[in-house]
Amino acid sequence: MGSLRSWRYAAIARWSLSRVLFAFLLFHLSACLVLTRAAAAEEGAEKLQIVTASGVHDFSVEVMRTPAELEKGLMFRKYLPQDRGMLFVFATEEPVAMWMKNTYLPLDMIFIGRTGRVVGLAENAEPLSEKIIPSGAPTAGVLEVNAGIAAKIGLKIGDLVRHSAFMK
Repeated sequence: MGSLRSWRYAAIARWSLSRVLFAFLLFHLSACLVLTRAAAAEEGAEKLQIVTASGVHDFSVEVMRTPAELEKGLMFRKYLPQDRGMLFVFATEEPVAMWMKNTYLPLDMIFIGRTGRVVGLAENAEPLSEKIIPSGAPTAGVLEVNAGIAAKIGLKIGDLVRHSAFMK
């Protein structure tokens, strides 16, 4: 009877250890996937500067140009570093409207004209909202950054955004 009990304890210990190892492996693979996605996003990132009265502010941005990219944007993302953003570049300059459907992060939306000047601003857009957010003016691009960034850098209508998508 003693040997049967020892065998059971050993089997339970092996089973528990295998579950712990499986959980560790699963966690490790998940972390690798997150890091790989972050590295892929960083690899395609472009430099962008916002010039305000408080100075020049550098960002790395993912640029969305294709219809599929423009449609998805930051949907389903749960994290965006403070020095990062997403730039939507449009083929024509015209009034646009955005929304926050399936977007979990509160964002500031900076509407930019063809010359790189800020023509509109929507601060602290509500996550997961289907409320339409209009540009209010003809727009060649929209920069999305974490909510609060616009206020932090003192962004105003007329400030300059430097990026190759806009005229110098």
